[in-house]
Amino acid sequence: MTRQALVPTTHERGITTLTLDSPANRNALSASLVDELGRALLRCGKDPSVRAVVLAHTGNTFSAGADLKVPASPYAFVEVLRQIAELPKPVLARVDGHARAGGLGLLGVCDMAFATETSDFAFSEVRIGVAPAVISIPLLPRLDPRAASRYFLTGEVFDGPRARDIGLLTATAPDVDAALAPVLDALRRASPQGLAESKRLLTAEVRAAFDRDAEDLVQRSAALFASAEAREGVTAHLERRDPAWLL
Repeated sequence: MTRQALVPTTHERGITTLTLDSPANRNALSASLVDELGRALLRCGKDPSVRAVVLAHTGNTFSAGADLKVPASPYAFVEVLRQIAELPKPVLARVDGHARAGGLGLLGVCDMAFATETSDFAFSEVRIGVAPAVISIPLLPRLDPRAASRYFLTGEVFDGPRARDIGLLTATAPDVDAALAPVLDALRRASPQGLAESKRLLTAEVRAAFDRDAEDLVQRSAALFASAEAREGVTAHLERRDPAWLL
């Protein structure tokens, strides 16, 4: 029996939508989902009929971050982030619900990100004994530095308007599709070459940061996840109990 696609694809008037469709684990970044997303992005990059890509989701969570049971390789995840940055077409995130940890890395590397005002976000890594290492590459250039310090260090949940104000999102609206519609229409009017070259200008620093820092941050992330403190944090999360370090 054929397994249902984790990243189904639809296409309408030059806009390809890639939908994270693994609601049973809140679209966690499993090895399978990350692999499918990478292959879908590769196809979009080569397809001249694709003017822009929308990264969407099913269920009430855009992505819960790393799949703690069947995680993607950090190398595979950083490669997907790099693909989005290097894709010669705009990539826009569409969020209607929750986003956590690595899911915010996907938002940060997208060229634009839109969400409902009731969506919420958190860098939850610190609460399981790790850090937002790899995702810091696309996120730190976008985020207000004081806000990054607060939310990286506390793991607090913040809402859509706050996410917009600190640079994580482009815009919020009661209806995210209504907010996206005029932007997608504007992209349809733009030339493929103009979009590709404009994106190259916009992503130059992030692409350079991937080249410079990705290996170090992948190694740091792997070491953190292998640590005793992270094992306790992950176990406590899966067992729905407080970790040993709670004061």
